[in-house]
Amino acid sequence: METSSALTGGAVAEPSEVPDVFDPRIYATGIPHDRFRLLRDHAPVAWQEEPEILGWPAGSGFWAVTRHADVVRVLKDSGTYSSCLGATQIRDPDPADLPFIRRMMLNQDPPAHGRLRRLVSRAFTPGRIERFEATARKRARQLLAGAVDAGEVDLVRAVTDDYALLNLTDLLGVPASDRGLLHAWTERVIAYQDPDEPPVLDERGRPVNPRSPAMLAEMFGYAQELAAHKRARPADDVMSVLAGSALADAELEMFFFLLTVAGNDTVRAAAPGGLLALAEHPREQRRLWRGEVDTGTAVDELLRVHPPVLSFRRTAATDTELAGRPIRRGDKVVVFHASANHDERVFPDPHRLDLGRGPNPHVSFGDGPHVCLGAHFARLQLRVLHDELRRACGGLELAGPPRRLVSNFINGVKSLPVRLREPSAPPA
Repeated sequence: METSSALTGGAVAEPSEVPDVFDPRIYATGIPHDRFRLLRDHAPVAWQEEPEILGWPAGSGFWAVTRHADVVRVLKDSGTYSSCLGATQIRDPDPADLPFIRRMMLNQDPPAHGRLRRLVSRAFTPGRIERFEATARKRARQLLAGAVDAGEVDLVRAVTDDYALLNLTDLLGVPASDRGLLHAWTERVIAYQDPDEPPVLDERGRPVNPRSPAMLAEMFGYAQELAAHKRARPADDVMSVLAGSALADAELEMFFFLLTVAGNDTVRAAAPGGLLALAEHPREQRRLWRGEVDTGTAVDELLRVHPPVLSFRRTAATDTELAGRPIRRGDKVVVFHASANHDERVFPDPHRLDLGRGPNPHVSFGDGPHVCLGAHFARLQLRVLHDELRRACGGLELAGPPRRLVSNFINGVKSLPVRLREPSAPPA
């Protein structure tokens, strides 16, 4: 994207000039690169208002952190920028729900966070990863074969949604027949800002937080039933390991929630986003199809330009200063991965897709103690998908405009209509 001259030079922006990067409706047309560039250049730590939007109540406001160095600093310094004090979503949870939400590893600080992370990491053994890759490759071939036969398809419906969800059911040990439940629970949590997923309202007509105990009761009940089944009939899957671990029941429930939502939606968002980038950049697509770039390197560049997560929230645990701005204890501090990944101070020509880019220190999977536990599995699935796509067809091109998720959290693609070329026809 070209940057207008209005965004270069000058002093730090006055508050009235600071662009809004909170409104989830902004992201329905893509990452607002012009707004992020202005913030990085003139107000890298900028105060954002939280007005009432889409029926959700107004909030107290937050500091938007947009430069790569500052984002990494916040993510690495859990002592100053806490995941526990106010959890990790921009919107404040109901105070009554906060103790419940803090049970999740994502919403904890060291050392409690480290204990849970170590327990769960034992489930990701080299042997399980190897077996998982073989299954994912077979699934990618099956889904892509059907898409290539159709010629013109919505890749989200035909391939990437099922690919992400069925891989997750295999990893967790959830029966494939129950994948609809996982999909519904994920949609409720991830797409709650999108008009296509109307919110559940309470008796006073107010939206109910999808992460509240009432909204997660069904999922948690299922997690306990599944864990009991795995204890009686253990198998080669993550839930069997967790069910036999030292996790308390409440911790196991929260892990099931985290793995179901994050494990599904990371790949579910990244896969079509990467394919969209390839369709929009035919020259780089040709490089990949001709084997001129390593698939793993290409996957990291696609993750950089289309991070699955747009933002994450921390809360200041003490008075501090960031990029010259005084931050008070209790202030919300929100890092924007999508902006950090396009910071000109770190990435030369950041709006150019370069599938051979290296080094590539993107923060699409976070950084510090909360770096994504499933990053390796996500990269593996994406690498397999791109390898199999190259085998299945000669290239892809857009057949219509994509539809994006209305969200300031997940960088989702709801629809991606494409034409797939025959294997003998290389990308134009």
